[in-house]
Amino acid sequence: MTEKFPVIHSTLSPKELNNLIQQQYHLSNLTECKLFRAAMNHLYIVTDGEEKYVFRVYTFDWRTSSEIEEELRLLTHLKENGGSVAYPIADQSNQCIQEINAPEGKRFGVLFSYAKGTKTAKFSSQASFVIGQALAKVHQSTENFALHRITYNTQSLLSDSLLRTKMFFKSTTDDLLFLEKLSHFLTEKFDNADRQPMRYGAIHLDVWFDNMHIDHEKEVTFFDFDFCGNGFLCLDISYFLYQLFSTNINENDYQIKAESFLKGYETISEISKEEKDFLPFACLAIMNYYISIQCDRFEYWTNIFLNEDHLKRMIGNLKRWMAYHKIEIE
Repeated sequence: MTEKFPVIHSTLSPKELNNLIQQQYHLSNLTECKLFRAAMNHLYIVTDGEEKYVFRVYTFDWRTSSEIEEELRLLTHLKENGGSVAYPIADQSNQCIQEINAPEGKRFGVLFSYAKGTKTAKFSSQASFVIGQALAKVHQSTENFALHRITYNTQSLLSDSLLRTKMFFKSTTDDLLFLEKLSHFLTEKFDNADRQPMRYGAIHLDVWFDNMHIDHEKEVTFFDFDFCGNGFLCLDISYFLYQLFSTNINENDYQIKAESFLKGYETISEISKEEKDFLPFACLAIMNYYISIQCDRFEYWTNIFLNEDHLKRMIGNLKRWMAYHKIEIE
C-alpha cells in the first residue's frame, strides 16, 4: 500500500519546524525548537541563544486565519497600550501567521514573545493583588474594543454549548439534566442583569494560573488569548475567581486571595455593584461553555479523561462553587 493513510490530527516535527522558524524569522543557526505541549493547540519552545519564544500551532479546523488575525490585533493593541502580554512577532515579510501544510490539512502557526517569570498555581495573596492590577490594566485597554470574533452571551455560553455536550454524551444522565437546569437558570440571570453599569469589550475568557507568568510577585504577563472574544469584562474576573477557588481547597485561603485580587483590581478600575453581583454566576456559564468545547474538540484534542466520570467531577466543582455562594436552582 503506497498511499498515506489520511489523518485528522498530527504532531508536527520540531526539527522541521525549527528549520521553518529559523528561515522565516531570520534566526541564527543556534536556534532550537522543542515540543512543549500538545493540547488544544500545540506549543513549541524556541530558543536562539539567550532569546526565547513560543511557537503556537493551532489544531486543524479550530481557528480561521481571520479569527487569528483578530487575536493578534488585540494583542498588538494591548502591547501598544502598555498591557503586560505575550505578543506576536512578525517574520521577515512582516507576516505574523505561518501557513503549514499538515497531513490533515492547512494549519496556522504564530511566534510569540516569551512571558517573563514562571507559572505557578500556588501563588501568594500578594501575587493575587498584582494579578488583579494587571488584569484591570488589560481591561482598561479592552473596554469598548470590538473584535470580529465570537460574542460570549447566553446563546454561545449556554444554549449552543448545552447542545454540543448533549450530542457528545448522547444518553440523558442526572448530570446532563443538571446542566440543562443550570443553563435555564443562568439564562434568566443574564437576561435580567442590569447591563448599563457593566463594562463591555474584548475579553480573554481564560484567565487563570496556566495562562500567566508571575515574576517575583511583582509583575504578571498574560498569554494564550486563543479564546478571546466580546463580552462583559466581569466574565474574566469571575472566571479567575472560579479557578482560584478550584486550586485552593482551603476556603479561607481562597477568601484571602480573592479579596486581595479584587482589591488589586480596584486600585486601577472600579468594579460596579452590578458586576460584583454577577460574578458568582458568570463563571458557571463559562464552565458550561468549556465542557462543550472539550466535547466538540475531542477528536483533535483527545482528553482521555473525557467520559461520564469526568463530567461528574466537573459538575462537582460547579456545585461546590454554588454551595459556597449559596446558589440554588429549582
